Amino acid sequence: MYFSIKERTLSFIYNFGIHLAQFVLGTLALFNHKIKLGVVGRSKTLQTLEDTLNENDKTLWFHCASLGEYEQGLPVFKELRTRYPSHKIVLTFFSPSGYEIRKNTEIADVVVYLPLDTKQNAKRFLNLVNPELTIFVKYDIWPNILNELKRRQLRALLISALFRKDQSFFKFYGAGMRKALCAFEHIFTQDENSKTLLKTIHYNNVTVSGDTRFDRVYSQLSQNNTLDFVKTFKQDSLCIVAGSTWSEDEAILIDFINNSEVHTVKFIIAPHNIKSGQINKLKQSLNKKTVLFSEKDNTSIADYEVLIVDTIGILSKIYSYADIAYVGGAVGTTGLHNTLEPAVFGVPIIIGNHYEKFPEAKTMISNQGMFSVSNTDEISKIFNFLITDTSKRVEYGDTNLNYIKKNTGAVIQIIDFIRK
Repeated sequence: MYFSIKERTLSFIYNFGIHLAQFVLGTLALFNHKIKLGVVGRSKTLQTLEDTLNENDKTLWFHCASLGEYEQGLPVFKELRTRYPSHKIVLTFFSPSGYEIRKNTEIADVVVYLPLDTKQNAKRFLNLVNPELTIFVKYDIWPNILNELKRRQLRALLISALFRKDQSFFKFYGAGMRKALCAFEHIFTQDENSKTLLKTIHYNNVTVSGDTRFDRVYSQLSQNNTLDFVKTFKQDSLCIVAGSTWSEDEAILIDFINNSEVHTVKFIIAPHNIKSGQINKLKQSLNKKTVLFSEKDNTSIADYEVLIVDTIGILSKIYSYADIAYVGGAVGTTGLHNTLEPAVFGVPIIIGNHYEKFPEAKTMISNQGMFSVSNTDEISKIFNFLITDTSKRVEYGDTNLNYIKKNTGAVIQIIDFIRK
């Protein structure tokens, strides 16, 4: 009885919190454009589904928190799209940063925001979608929706999952979240530690398949990565590509670029924030001859030393031209961006020093294909070393490519399980 009362209490608190969040988000949307996108988008979800689907449709449902999880799940999504051509695919995002960029993806028949996790929304959403198979990527566990999936005995999998001991699933107050995990018929984890943690809460339907991102980035090698403007800009120079940078990253990069006396090196910076104010501030802070992507058609781009990419969607291809890569997000606290994208092209990588939650970064540092820095002096030292020592630069890059190759295969395991 004690645990029953406890679970009901926690459930009440959770549901009250969801309704409170709905009110708070509606208020914040008046002042924040990104929040407004999510609020307005979620208000249209159910009507969009009603207009797109009918009761005779066979459906698959893929859910991703944001863009990173979408990229992680994409190789599985593509395989299922091929294997189930007569099914309609519903793709949901929670974050505007995922939805706004991939709302027109060909992988799905309809792309919508996931409604807030109220009991009523869960029932209405599943009444419309009624998926034969649901795939959640990495995390974003929503108890009401998942419990409703389980109540209806609808098949669901969690792929590329990564668990940490400090998460609510493993705390005394996490009963509701633990119960939600039981909606998944099987969980495919990225590592053994996640499997071990799940066993501590008596969840045993687990396979350590690895991270589907390895399959995703490895497939990049079989694609056409040619970008003529980058080829023209680079010429025969050594090229350093700094991807997904934030202001904290740019602060130490700018010092190095401005003080670099190596004239045979060119720099490409692809900031995470491409708002015009931020881009102009970055450009003005550089004393090297600098051009923007948006200016490339009106100038002789080969004459410039720095190229700032003020657009999205082409970074993975730009990395193919890198001799050295810098990946942003780990100097500050925003979170390290995707280091596997440059790694697959066989280049050494530099990151900031806040990478504790990123196992691939820890491994690549241990393998000596990646280097962590926290200030201008450190970044200058490692850049200069990699610029001048060609053999070591190639050796470290090969180490990263081999790491990618070694860890592919998660998609095959997941698809084989689904086919059983």
